[in-house]
Formats: sequence, C-alpha cells, structure tokens
Amino acid sequence: MDVKIPELPFPLRTYGPDGHWSQEDGVLSGWAGAREDRFVAPTGEALDPASDAPRLLGEPEGDFQLIARVTVGFAASFDAGVLYVQVGPRAWAKLCLEYSPDVPTVCTVVTRGHSDDANSFTVEGSSVWLRVSRTGRAFAFHASRDGKKWTFVRLFTLGDEGPTSAALVGFMTQSPVGEGCVVTFDHIEYRDAWPDGLRDGS
Repeated sequence: MDVKIPELPFPLRTYGPDGHWSQEDGVLSGWAGAREDRFVAPTGEALDPASDAPRLLGEPEGDFQLIARVTVGFAASFDAGVLYVQVGPRAWAKLCLEYSPDVPTVCTVVTRGHSDDANSFTVEGSSVWLRVSRTGRAFAFHASRDGKKWTFVRLFTLGDEGPTSAALVGFMTQSPVGEGCVVTFDHIEYRDAWPDGLRDGS
C-alpha cells in the first residue's frame, strides 16, 4: 500500500506486518503488534523469519534529512518508535526512542549481517525529535529534546550494498517483548541537504 505524506517529496510504501498506518492533520500513526521487532542478534547465526516489524518507507534522491518528533505509547520494555534506513536485506539501521528497558532512551541499531545495539541518552516523557541524514554512502543520526538543538548520536555507512540512490528511509514501530504499542510521528520535515555541522548542535 502506498501512502503520501505532504511533507515528503516521495511516496511511502508499507513493509512487514500490518502497521495500521494512518495520517491526519500532520500526524502519522502506526501500531506494532505483539513481539514485533527487526533485529538480528549478534549471538545468532541467521535472521529469524519472524523477526519483522511494521515499516513505512520511501526512496529519496541525493542528500537528505528526515526529521520527526516521535511519541511512543510505552507499555513494555523495548517498545519503540523508529526512524529507519535500509540499503539491502541485511543492511539497515534504526534510530529509536525506546523503553530500554524501563527508561525512555535514544538508541541506535546498525545491521550489517548482524545487528549491534547502543544506547545514547535518556529522555523525560514519551517524546523526542529524531533526524536521519545521508550524503553519498554516509548516514548520520541525531536526536533533540526540543527540535532545535541537535545531539550527535552516530555516523556510519551500511557497507557497499546497493547504489546510493537505492536507500529506503522512513518510519517503523516495534514491541519486541510486549503486546504492542502505538507510535505517532509529527512535525515531519524533509530537507534535501546534509547538515552543516554534525557536532555543533545544528
């Protein structure tokens, strides 16, 4: 199913389980079902076929920034709202506001065959601003408590899978050990440029 969000210059398509995605008055909502996640444990040998979560993704061209304020209806550990980027079936990354395991935390996961997992900083309340940026094959993750001053979280590549124009980017919901959670994304913004500075708060 294709979804058009006015703030984005490209259409979005649903992937994975049904996320019950809806968009109204600038607010995008999605639902993660019970025990839905996208994570390849580094201690395991293969991607569990059941390891999937609702995603709503599109294919931007060139340099970009995708920004949204994420609000999560936390109900269980590791429930999260996510900005997500993927360049191949085993090459993708998540920037999350996650209950990790009992405090709202900005977390990142980068998967190149297997996933890593890193926490950044904790958040008061259930909302935070997230930003994913790309230039060439490089991606950057930032987060902000107010949508104005940005904290650098991570700079990385996803290897050599796929041309630079083939990255899928968008939104994801997850509830790895819980019975499901609702996530909303608002103040969605798209910029067709790499940030001026990665570590200066801009």
